Amino acid sequence: MKRLLLGLVASTALATPSFAELLDLEKDELTFGFIKLTDMAPLAVAYEQGYFLDEGLFVTLEAQANWKVLLDGVIDGQLDGAHMLAGQPLAATIGYGTEAHIVTPFSMDLNGNGITVSNEVWDMMRPHIPSMEDGRPQHPISAEALVPVIEEFNSRGEPFNMGMVFPVSTHNYELRYWLAAGGINPGYYSPENISGQINADVFLSVTPPPQMPATLEAGTIHGYCVGEPWNQQAVFKGIGVPVITDYQLWKNNPEKVFGMTQAFTEQNPNTTLAVTKALIRAAMWLDENDNENRPAAVEILSRPEYVGADYEVIANSMTGFFEFEKGDKRDIPDFNVFFRYNATYPFYSDAVWYLTQMRRWGQIAEPKSDSWYDEVAKSVYKPEIYLEAARLLVDEGLANEADFPWDSDGYKAPTPAADIIDGIPYDGKAPNAYLESLPIGLKAEQTVVGNEVKG
Repeated sequence: MKRLLLGLVASTALATPSFAELLDLEKDELTFGFIKLTDMAPLAVAYEQGYFLDEGLFVTLEAQANWKVLLDGVIDGQLDGAHMLAGQPLAATIGYGTEAHIVTPFSMDLNGNGITVSNEVWDMMRPHIPSMEDGRPQHPISAEALVPVIEEFNSRGEPFNMGMVFPVSTHNYELRYWLAAGGINPGYYSPENISGQINADVFLSVTPPPQMPATLEAGTIHGYCVGEPWNQQAVFKGIGVPVITDYQLWKNNPEKVFGMTQAFTEQNPNTTLAVTKALIRAAMWLDENDNENRPAAVEILSRPEYVGADYEVIANSMTGFFEFEKGDKRDIPDFNVFFRYNATYPFYSDAVWYLTQMRRWGQIAEPKSDSWYDEVAKSVYKPEIYLEAARLLVDEGLANEADFPWDSDGYKAPTPAADIIDGIPYDGKAPNAYLESLPIGLKAEQTVVGNEVKG
């Protein structure tokens, strides 16, 4: 009945002057997967606002148990596409973990993550964090404040454990980035040891996003990096304190992507374009008029079939601010970005950053040339599909010409030092020089052999 009603809305709207023109679809019944996080919003909005139906697509959205199940579903064809960790298509394509050629024509968002620690750890960190005049802690908070805490745990013979959502997740790389920027070694991977805990000062392990607060409360982990609403959930439950958002860690960093197999996009080019058109429209809706639609988006996401967290918890980050402790609510209007700043364009430079982090921590075991990074990025990120979809929307009067980077070579301007917590700039066109500039991590010809970094 819901699909029927939305179809009636779509057919009525077709009578208006500016509306989506239907492509000759190769496949019109699709199933997409997602994980219960607020950054799946473009999928939910494209469904609820009727944008998929406008394109002649009959879409079913299905929550998945974890990121591996989701990836396997896309690879084996149970899912036609999915909300993915940006590292997943890249890792699959280069054969790290499950091997398959996954591509993305659409980046789902910027920012959206945070790092949270338990109340015990926060109490131990707080004396090492400067205060503002009003007594609140000064942000952004460096991982240097965690060093004495780890030392205290070590003196008690206790390992310091933190959670992240998947080995090739943004969360793993952001948590590692924050720790390393504070002088803490998060550990290395090797072909023989994929724990990521070689020579580690902090032991990182996988926990599915919705389980993070409960795992923290149980004391199994002492902190975690995850997307929303699971940092704010810790605040609402009174079990932990977010210490930094990824917006503060690396301003306007890329997050999730929409992934499909290369075979699907080649066999269904018009369907791929139609899906991309609907997702672009959803992203525009989420950010338009200074986020005026965010309360409506929060209501959608709070439903059990999507994220299923309380409205107030999701609204705490989706509507322009972020709460670090009870009552310490700070303005972060760009905590979630879905369209502005060309958020939806799949930049090669974003792909290259993920690949540098895989190399930095040993998931890519051997050194690679700058041209290799470029080639892999271009094999996975597909801005040409994105721009074709955008052109159709502009021609139909559904999007503005000025909102898309038509002349981009696929690389963003280098991220300046001031936008990154360790003050080290990033240029996607010079990945090896970037790796050399990072104080902790593999460089040049270095490899991990046994429990040692060689070279």
